[in-house]
Amino acid sequence: MGSAGVQIVCVALGVLGLIGGIVCCAIPRWKVSSFTGQNIVTAQETEEGLWMTCVVQSTGQQQCKNYESLLVLPSDLQASRAMTIISCMVTSLAILILFAGADFTTCVENEDIKPKISLVAGIALLVSGLLLIIPVSWSAHNVISNFYNPLVAQKMELGTCIFIGWAAGVLLILAGGLLMCFSRAKSGSSGGTAKYYGNSSSAPAANKNYV
Repeated sequence: MGSAGVQIVCVALGVLGLIGGIVCCAIPRWKVSSFTGQNIVTAQETEEGLWMTCVVQSTGQQQCKNYESLLVLPSDLQASRAMTIISCMVTSLAILILFAGADFTTCVENEDIKPKISLVAGIALLVSGLLLIIPVSWSAHNVISNFYNPLVAQKMELGTCIFIGWAAGVLLILAGGLLMCFSRAKSGSSGGTAKYYGNSSSAPAANKNYV
């Protein structure tokens, strides 16, 4: 079974990964305007996220607009929405499961079941990390491809949420890997059977033979 210290570290990593996933889901900074090449309009910056697109003026004023219809969104954006939300939900569930089966809690008193619960939490954290890394990597690939495509007029660059998503996904995978490595049941015996004697009369006969 994993030690309580390792499990506490995994809980901290899971919470940080969950915060990163929520930030990626809420903040519209997956794509930002690029001011390279022929683009000389630097008075405003365009930011795109999972739910809305925003225009930030040089004065600091910001105007945002939600996407009008789900059906007109590109496939990568639709998949990113679903996978990011599922990742946050699975991470929250994994943290609750880990609390139930951790050594530093008494929610489950059966010591034989605790390693299995921690293993399930580790698998869930690993899956949630992959669910977060896949959409941000997909979006990053599309941004880079469009940036070097001469047919695309408006160039976009990687936003802050892409890097936050990568970091959060790595933290979740790390937490899941640690739990899967340390969530092992205690060895039952070393091949022999322990014998206990309550009084001197039940002790081995060899102890009674004195010279």
